[in-house]
Amino acid sequence: MASYSSPERPVPTSAKIVIAGGFGVGKTTLVGSISEIPPVNTEAWMTAASESVDRLDPGIDKTTTTVAMDFGRRTVAEDLVLYLFGTPGQARFWPMWDDLCRGAVGAMVLVDTRRLDVSFAAVNYFEQDSTLPFVVCVNLFDGRLTHQLADVRRALALGPDVPVITCDARDAGSVARALLAVVEHTIRRTGGGTPTGRLTALAPASAHR
Repeated sequence: MASYSSPERPVPTSAKIVIAGGFGVGKTTLVGSISEIPPVNTEAWMTAASESVDRLDPGIDKTTTTVAMDFGRRTVAEDLVLYLFGTPGQARFWPMWDDLCRGAVGAMVLVDTRRLDVSFAAVNYFEQDSTLPFVVCVNLFDGRLTHQLADVRRALALGPDVPVITCDARDAGSVARALLAVVEHTIRRTGGGTPTGRLTALAPASAHR
């Protein structure tokens, strides 16, 4: 009786990426737009009791806040999966950041140029208190870049080795390209062996043209 053997399936590899930034910059939206599974959100309603600590500028439409983390997953290839962990933005939850960053390969600091100051602490964390490679990503609210990236770099006092990129947190293709930039920056910084060729599968074909 003839026997048939199937080729061995590749051993899956996973990579953890942290999405950080200030309060209300779009982290939950970003994770939700790219995740292939229903994202895990630990959102709570903001009430009058939290007004003094969860205050946002007038005109910003936000009624909930992340109190622990956001979690999503994106399969890049048969043997490569990205796990996304979004940090809470408020100062009272910063002690959780060390735990969320443990085991990660890289991080993205998402910023809103309308309120650049709320992301100062996140940039400081990755520059001073973490060894994770990170990129700074300007969230294109309303699809517009309102400040030049060179100006954002100067305002955040970033070194030349920190990439500054853009993405629209609502658009999966845009988020995919930003995540690819995080992975590629990590590879350059650490000399890791992750094959960048298959990572391009993260973005749709139109994103590579």
